[in-house]
Amino acid sequence: MDPVKPMGGQEHLLAGSVQAWCLAFVTSTESKDKLRPTPPPDPERPEHWLEDLEPIRLAAPGRPAEWTLVQRSPKTPGRGAMVHAHQRAHLMHTLAHHELQAAELFAWAILAFPETPWTFRRGLLRLMLEELGHMALYCGHMQSLGTAFGDHPVRDWFWSRAQQCRTPLEFVSFLGLGLEGANLEHTQRFAEWLEAAGDSAGAKLLVRVERDEVAHVDFARRWYETFAGRPLEFADWRTHLPGPLSPGVFRGLPLNRAARRAAGLPETFLHELEQVAPAHRPRPQGHEAQ
Repeated sequence: MDPVKPMGGQEHLLAGSVQAWCLAFVTSTESKDKLRPTPPPDPERPEHWLEDLEPIRLAAPGRPAEWTLVQRSPKTPGRGAMVHAHQRAHLMHTLAHHELQAAELFAWAILAFPETPWTFRRGLLRLMLEELGHMALYCGHMQSLGTAFGDHPVRDWFWSRAQQCRTPLEFVSFLGLGLEGANLEHTQRFAEWLEAAGDSAGAKLLVRVERDEVAHVDFARRWYETFAGRPLEFADWRTHLPGPLSPGVFRGLPLNRAARRAAGLPETFLHELEQVAPAHRPRPQGHEAQ
């Protein structure tokens, strides 16, 4: 699916703004623009943000011709496979692409929800830049393992679900409390796997990302409560997830209670989430790819 650009001449109106930068980043089909984008206009200056715009909902991101897109991605290798450098590099490639999609979707939300408070949109841009920083870290580590971004196929799964987010409340439910919440489990688990495989640099990288993701989940929680007008509750949150996704998609094993608690998630929320079986269980020991 090709990216859908704004109609009605808004491209001209966006010139020089943060929104123009977001549009160019998401729709670019150049690898360098995706992996090493130029800095945006200063987001702390209100004049760089245009107001009273019509929503711009992009249907898909631009993708370089040299990247291979797939509809289904292979399962993540198990813990024991991490002793192989090429398997660790493949994991880094997958995680880098996840960060890219998250960054693109923060830009997508800035364009899709222009009516939201400036402080929310400015926060989305800050998180977006942090995701790009994470992607750069993953790319740097995979390069040290002999792999460059684009050497493996990528799957734009995040994008396929984000299109169903009709409101900013649904967006923070899906991306912040959902995908980034689950990443608190994934980063913890993969850090343990890499440390056990002797890749301390990779493990430290994942610990750093986990720390940043705590703040991202906290951002989503606070804005969820602002948009909903009430405290976060599990039963309410699940009603705002894109169908047919269940809460089990947004948790890993074991539940990273400490990180989720640090993000301000209520104990009742954690208890109910823990009762939900995860959609994807880690592969058991003894079934690792070589």
